[in-house]
Amino acid sequence: MWTLDGQGPLYQQVYRAARRAILSAELPPGTRFPSSRALAADLGVSRNTVILAYDQLLAEGYIATREGSGTFVATELPEDLTETIRTDRGERDSDAIFTPRLSAYGERLGDLDRGKELTWEQRGTPPRFDFRYGRPNLLDFPQDTWCRVLGRRARRASARQLDYGPPAGREELRSAVAEYLWRSRGVVCTPGQVVIVNGSQQALDLAARTLIDPGDRVVIEEPHYPGARLALEAAGAEVVPGALDADGLDVRALAGVGARLAYVTPAHQFPSGVSMPVQRRLDVLAWAEREGTLLFEDDYDSEFRYSARPVEALQGLDRSGRVLYAGTFSKLMFPALRLGYMVLPAALVRPITNAKATVDTGCPALEQLALADFIKEGHFDRHLRRSRTRNAKRREALLQALHQYLGDRAEVSGSNAGLHVLIWLRGFAARRLPALRRRAAEQGVAVYPVTPYFRTPPARAGLLLGFAALPESEIDEGIKRLSKLLAGPET
Repeated sequence: MWTLDGQGPLYQQVYRAARRAILSAELPPGTRFPSSRALAADLGVSRNTVILAYDQLLAEGYIATREGSGTFVATELPEDLTETIRTDRGERDSDAIFTPRLSAYGERLGDLDRGKELTWEQRGTPPRFDFRYGRPNLLDFPQDTWCRVLGRRARRASARQLDYGPPAGREELRSAVAEYLWRSRGVVCTPGQVVIVNGSQQALDLAARTLIDPGDRVVIEEPHYPGARLALEAAGAEVVPGALDADGLDVRALAGVGARLAYVTPAHQFPSGVSMPVQRRLDVLAWAEREGTLLFEDDYDSEFRYSARPVEALQGLDRSGRVLYAGTFSKLMFPALRLGYMVLPAALVRPITNAKATVDTGCPALEQLALADFIKEGHFDRHLRRSRTRNAKRREALLQALHQYLGDRAEVSGSNAGLHVLIWLRGFAARRLPALRRRAAEQGVAVYPVTPYFRTPPARAGLLLGFAALPESEIDEGIKRLSKLLAGPET
């Protein structure tokens, strides 16, 4: 009898097996079909499972019933489908498959390498000491409190709140975000300038689609977050790298470049970790005004600053309406929440909101309303304070381990803020990094090279080490194991 493929519900497996038998002519048209009781016994499944499969076959016209006679394979089947499977048992001729013409945007997407590696969870082999960066510690999040707030909103939701919401986001959350950003980041805005998005990547995509024509120049920091570059290149931008120095993006070399937009991470440059001082921020704003350039400020993890209070946002210093400010709750709460925000100059609110409305009809309403409550009731601030304290301890554990086990073999950069540090490995050739990663993985240690964040790979070997998701003891042990591999023979 037939073999089930093991994919999905049992009744669908039975349905597919029967359908294959019909279309391959194993059961020719008009042949009596096995009874549901007999097939269930042969396959070792319940009769109800087989009856469900038969109901689907009957509805699609593959079998027919004759009163008093039983069930038979239908005498008329789709000729083209039957003939295809009879001749090649389901393997189609690749030359016969239609290839659609892509738009210019689609062609650009096809030429881009997303550059995003599979996570260890997707590979199915999670390492014990995973120094993956940009990832919060999910055990820090007050899940019980969040579930209580979300459950309360779900129980009390009105019909209006369960309906489609405004594409820019629920007023309750926009107000809460505007108030929070003013007191924590110095962002100057009204709730009407806030657009709720499903994360920083959507914010970038909306800005690129709305502001950039193919061929427009866009400045991006070098090194940089690859997701930003790919969103801009997908929109057809000519990406111009902007060099960094100890104070962040150096705009002196960008005079006359004619950029439509510049992407910057002033609070905590990714991946170098440089924080842009006030004078450099004013220089960047002055350059943008002279050049007629808009600025996209990605404030992805500025709440985590350990040597002083978080630096005020570039947007708060802007007096000419040139800064688009974006942030996300993914690194502050949990990634699956998929909520972030944009703060826009007044002139851009309507076009970017309309652009969002063409992509989706708004982010999930109940989660927005619950998040507004979570912020207004003080849970969000308390969570940030606890997370900042705990991450400071993990950061200190990482710095101590690097000093103890690597010493002067590692040059540490960007350790005063964020959820990762960048280390440059002295005396270790960049070409050896792939072998190092493989050997580290065998020891249960996952490390990540900085190479993907440069358009031109650096000559030095560098690693990004995230620390937020690991306990202090595992941070210490992971760096200890890494140090032994770095001291070993070249492979």
